Amino acid sequence: MVKTAKPWAVTKTVQLDFQGYITTAHALAERAGAVILPHFRTELAVDDKGGAEFDPVTVADRNAESAIRAILSETYPEHGIVGEEFGDERPDADYCWIIDPIDGTRGFIMGQPLWGTLIGLTAHGAPLLGMMNQPYTGERFWSSETESFFARGAGQGGERQTIRVRPCPALDCAILASTAPELFDAFELARFETLTHAVRLRRFGGDCYNYCLLAMGQIDLVVEAGLKPFDIMPLVPIVERAGGVVTTWEGGDPNKGGRIVAAGDPALHAAALKILSA
Repeated sequence: MVKTAKPWAVTKTVQLDFQGYITTAHALAERAGAVILPHFRTELAVDDKGGAEFDPVTVADRNAESAIRAILSETYPEHGIVGEEFGDERPDADYCWIIDPIDGTRGFIMGQPLWGTLIGLTAHGAPLLGMMNQPYTGERFWSSETESFFARGAGQGGERQTIRVRPCPALDCAILASTAPELFDAFELARFETLTHAVRLRRFGGDCYNYCLLAMGQIDLVVEAGLKPFDIMPLVPIVERAGGVVTTWEGGDPNKGGRIVAAGDPALHAAALKILSA
C-alpha cells in the first residue's frame, strides 16, 4: 500500500506489486546499459533534433529506448510509456513508465561519465518509483516505497546502501549544482545568479547525476529550467525518499518539468524559493 502527502500526488491508496516493478526497473537498467556501453567513447554519429539550442541524439539513445520499450510492451502491455526519443504510448494509463535512455547526451558524446539512464513509474499520475543507472561507473540509484538506495556494481549483485540528504539550512553553507547556464532565459538567469551569490559554491555540469548526489548528501541544491517530464520525474522519488524536497520555482508540482529546484534541507529549499520566485 502506498500513500503520498504531496498535493499533486495520488489522493487514494493504491494496491500494487511494488517489488515486481522494482525488479522490472533493474532489468530495464541492465538491458539499456548493455545497449549503450558499446557506443561510449567511440567515434559516434551525432544528430541534432533541432530547436534554438543544439539538441543532440545518438544511436545509443534511440536503441536503448527501443530496448526498454520492447521489454515493457511484453511485461506490462497495459501500462503507458512516456519516452524522450519515441514519444508517448497510453500516457493516461493508470501506470505509466517514464524513460530517458541517456540523460546527459552532451556529456555522453564528450566521453564524460556524467550521464545516466532514467527510469520512472507513475501510479495514477503520481511518481511511484525512480531509478538512475550509470553503467560505465557501475553506479545505480533508486527508490523504494520509503527509502532511497545506492549500489556500485548493482548488476553484479553489488551491496546496496541507504542514502540520505544532509542538513544544510543556510544558503551561505550550500553547494549548488546546475547543468548549464544556457538552460535559463534572461529572467531565469538573473534569479539564478542572485541565488549563486548567496551560496558557498556553484558548479555546472552533471545533469541527472546532480540530483542523485543531492540524495546521497554530497551537494545541497540543484536548480534547473526548461526540463521535460522525463528529465525530472524519475529523480523525484529518489530525492524525496532520501529526505529532500523537489518543486518548481513557484513551489508547485515538479513532475511536469519546467523550472525545478531540489534541496536536501527544507529550510534551504524555502530560502532558495524566496529568491527564485521573486
